[in-house]
Amino acid sequence: MRACLPLILTFLALPLWAAEVKVIPGAGTLASAVAGSSPGDVLVLADGAYKGPVTIDRPLTLTGPAGAVIDGEGNGTVVTITADDVAIRGLTVTGSGKKNADLDSGIKIVKGADRARIEGVTLIDNMHGVDVHGGLDALVRGNTVIGRQNERMNERGNGFYVWNAPGTVIEDNTVRYGRDGIFSNASRNGTYRNNVFRDLRFAVHYMYTHDSEVSGNVSVGNHLGYAIMYSRRVVVKDNLSLGDREHGLMLNYANDADVSGNLVRGGAKKCTFIYNAHKNLIYQNRFEGCGIGIHFTAGSERNILTGNGFIGNREQVKYVGTRHVEWSFEGRGNHWSDHPAFDLNGDGIADGVYRPNDLMDHILWSQPAAALLTGSPAVQLVRWSQKSFPATLPGGVLDSFPLMTAPVIPVPPEVAAMEAEVAGRWAEGTYDDIDAENIGTH
Repeated sequence: MRACLPLILTFLALPLWAAEVKVIPGAGTLASAVAGSSPGDVLVLADGAYKGPVTIDRPLTLTGPAGAVIDGEGNGTVVTITADDVAIRGLTVTGSGKKNADLDSGIKIVKGADRARIEGVTLIDNMHGVDVHGGLDALVRGNTVIGRQNERMNERGNGFYVWNAPGTVIEDNTVRYGRDGIFSNASRNGTYRNNVFRDLRFAVHYMYTHDSEVSGNVSVGNHLGYAIMYSRRVVVKDNLSLGDREHGLMLNYANDADVSGNLVRGGAKKCTFIYNAHKNLIYQNRFEGCGIGIHFTAGSERNILTGNGFIGNREQVKYVGTRHVEWSFEGRGNHWSDHPAFDLNGDGIADGVYRPNDLMDHILWSQPAAALLTGSPAVQLVRWSQKSFPATLPGGVLDSFPLMTAPVIPVPPEVAAMEAEVAGRWAEGTYDDIDAENIGTH
């Protein structure tokens, strides 16, 4: 009951004579309707064009069909929300300004404007789609964002930009084109789930966003799927990364994350990149068809990997380090498609240990030109010797309990069709001007 008290007080504060007001298209009609409205009114927009920018400075609902278009005509943010309990539903918002430094957006929710609801809105040709800039407990659901396609991807805006906005929920949206699908910065307690991201730089990009969740999202044909950076206690589960270019999933200075049930498949240089990330639990994921299944570097420590499947990656593991690292937990390791395993007692655990890398791998990482000698008798002799005498192996990954089977993560038919559309995209070399490894470009 105590938790409901603020909501009850909000409703009691609204006037009993809140009304439904019909608004006709035209220059200035929407701004006039807002100025003449009372808190709690519902402004119903008919099909047609409405001139922006406009500021919603009292608790109102704006609703209408997709044919009701609020057009900023290239000036700043189209709709700015400065009051609590504002809802915008079903409209089209377009034509923000082009100043990324000013975060020009289709819709902006400023600090102090709490509990905003943005639902079923179409946002086209804005610098940023929705900017949740300090407002608490915003719900952004079921919207369609079609971003800009400037030649330089880093100069575009994000589908959703979240800054210092705890409690934000972004769900069931579709974002195509622009820079990042969701860029969450200096925030916490956010939930970003069941969204579809296509033709972007990053699908989801985290910076200093703690105690939050990224779940059930689909990333198709982006430069990078899910970049969790400088963040703690993030749950990353049940996401798909299909045909992304650089990494499906990246943990960069990310600690105490729970990463499970994710599928990264096809095309990525690295299914997973772990850089200076500690105490993460990574389990029941499937990493398939990448250049490198998982790349561990920069002193990442105390991570647990168990129940994952590494399927058909050109190089299953790249571990840069001299320590021996065990990748199993409580007698359960991971599945490796290149492990010639057998299971005599039928317990699902292979009877032989798995070591993905040997001394020659370390040489090839530091001296790529040595790849010319890979098939030579001398190299084969070194590798045979290390298999026969494991004590000669360098430090690296060891899975003492490799699994006989990999987790199966289904892909819905409609998503598989999107994946088929981008097959082979990156092999053509038609890349945008981004460097996914450059962590300074945000």
